[in-house]
Amino acid sequence: MKIVILSRSPEAYSTKRLVEAGKVRGHEVLVVDHLKCVLVIEQGRPHIYYKDEEVKDVNAVIPRIGASVTFYGAAVVRQFEMMKIFSAVESQALVRSRDKLRCLQILAKSGIAIPKSAFVSTPKHVEHVINLVGGAPVVIKLLEGTQGIGVILAETKNSAKSVVEAFLDVEVDILVQEFIKEAGGQDVRAFVVDGQVVGAMRRTGAKGDFRSNLHRGGTAEVVKLSTVEKNLAIRAAKLMGLGVAGVDMLPTAKGLVVNEVNSSPGLEGIEKATGVDIAGKIIEYVERNEVISE
Repeated sequence: MKIVILSRSPEAYSTKRLVEAGKVRGHEVLVVDHLKCVLVIEQGRPHIYYKDEEVKDVNAVIPRIGASVTFYGAAVVRQFEMMKIFSAVESQALVRSRDKLRCLQILAKSGIAIPKSAFVSTPKHVEHVINLVGGAPVVIKLLEGTQGIGVILAETKNSAKSVVEAFLDVEVDILVQEFIKEAGGQDVRAFVVDGQVVGAMRRTGAKGDFRSNLHRGGTAEVVKLSTVEKNLAIRAAKLMGLGVAGVDMLPTAKGLVVNEVNSSPGLEGIEKATGVDIAGKIIEYVERNEVISE
């Protein structure tokens, strides 16, 4: 097979591991910077150029699309789909999961437990919104932030009002979310591939940081999920339409609640914590779908 990995960072751990896993299984693997792709929309023949050459004979793509370039990255994935090439992450699922508000709406509608959240567009309702999610402290999130960037803990009502009003004043879309104190700076990430949990880790934030992201200095350890917890992660990924997903869940007194569903979850933390060849699992998923599509 000829597999294209859409990534702007060929030296990143996740990209390198996918290349390695693909080559070990005898595939030709190319890393393509999606921002350097030219999409040609032509009647009956959609095609793509990369570095002035047409991209041909591709069997599958594995998107590694950063949040800051979701729109263009999704357009590139969509173009491959129009060319009848399998994508490990579908374009629509990528867009759906990147919008934190849309993601939570879909999960909540389907009965998935989530942190109580609110969306507001005017400073006039800020105090009411804070009260609606349980009062201070509250978590304030950018709708399209990743790796803990754009996530703020406001510990008092006044500080929450100030932060929310500042974001709204510059027309930045945000979510106001209840702070789950019992999580204690920890969360659980379940890595789902093709409807199965292939690995799970407990992440603990750096000292003094309520965020558990490894990119923010957090640590990870392997964790064994119950059948109920596995099914929760699998269902969340399925609702997003994601064949590959990192499902982040927060511990509460009533069990885990889904906080986010990630379409381009990093491989380094989960592989090192669990010892599982996650990259290989993704390549196997691609292989199974290529057989089906032929």
